[in-house]
Amino acid sequence: MASASKVPPLPLLRGLELFRNGLAKLHRRTVPGHIALLELHMTGYLSQAIGAAAELGIADALAERPRQPQDLAKALGVDEDALRRLMRLLLSFDIFTQRGDGSYALNGLSKSLRSDAPVTLRDLFRFFGSEYHRNHWTHLPEAVRTGQPVGPMLDGKSFFEYTAEHRDIGELFDRAMTSVSTLAVEPLLAAYDFGRFGTLVDLGAGHGSLLIDILQRSQATRGIIFDLPEVVEELPAQLASLGLADRLTVETGSFFESVPKGGDAYILKHIIHDWSDAEAERILRTTRAAMEPDATLLIIDIVLPKHRRPHAGKFIDIEMLVNNTGRERTQVDLGNLLARGGFTLTKVTQTAAPDCVVEARPMR
Repeated sequence: MASASKVPPLPLLRGLELFRNGLAKLHRRTVPGHIALLELHMTGYLSQAIGAAAELGIADALAERPRQPQDLAKALGVDEDALRRLMRLLLSFDIFTQRGDGSYALNGLSKSLRSDAPVTLRDLFRFFGSEYHRNHWTHLPEAVRTGQPVGPMLDGKSFFEYTAEHRDIGELFDRAMTSVSTLAVEPLLAAYDFGRFGTLVDLGAGHGSLLIDILQRSQATRGIIFDLPEVVEELPAQLASLGLADRLTVETGSFFESVPKGGDAYILKHIIHDWSDAEAERILRTTRAAMEPDATLLIIDIVLPKHRRPHAGKFIDIEMLVNNTGRERTQVDLGNLLARGGFTLTKVTQTAAPDCVVEARPMR
């Protein structure tokens, strides 16, 4: 497990971000506008190519050793010529590498496509490259026209209802979100001291990756993982194998109805942004009802910046527009939402990832 101390200092990362954005803007301004726009649009092809590599399991097939194209095609059960053409595009963006003898091999970028990588993005790219997800995005114009997500129109129910019933998509989504959580863990632990709380309750915790990491590093902390029964049904056995069963328990239910009591801090990680203001307020009020007056609420989500530069939150906000009733919010938006839910926003801690830790206390 990587150490939180390996996360670069935040000022350095922000400086590098400004430098990279400046170079990208300079590049766009050195070519005719229609060429720059075409280059941006063609990144959609690259996105699909990465998703195809993830779905086919190319990185897993190269995990033990480099392979010649014909050997790799045979191992994957795919057409050799088509594989060469896919790899040619990926190689041009330094995704995988080709050795002098013509064999393909993993490199720093493609290692994260392995299913067993410490930080694996394979299922994340499989989900975003899936027919289910891409079909929704083709209806983005309709979402903009109406202001309503297109998922319920296409699926006949909300995204979370659909994934609960169609567990092939649901399980892929759960694994994809675990990947996102893994990406955020080190920056979170470097920026914020979760170990100062005696008992942490993670609401909508998924597979519990954040609490598992916190408890492995803070022996005095206890935790409760709270999510729907179908999401956490296999977790107790995993916690026992990690030696955490005595400090980390699993409870099931819906945060729209009630949540566990007794926590010193309650975590809502990547939850509030999934829901409309009315739905998010309901979650906050349910959480507030379970909290002691001196407990702390920790919302871990993107806080949209004021600048006009590219930012992950601006992309994810459109994902919310297409598939959910939710949205990404500014600090002012979150402060107003928290107030309606019975909380006072007290602090926002930035991390090296797009996420921030928004700290709030129950109103007296």
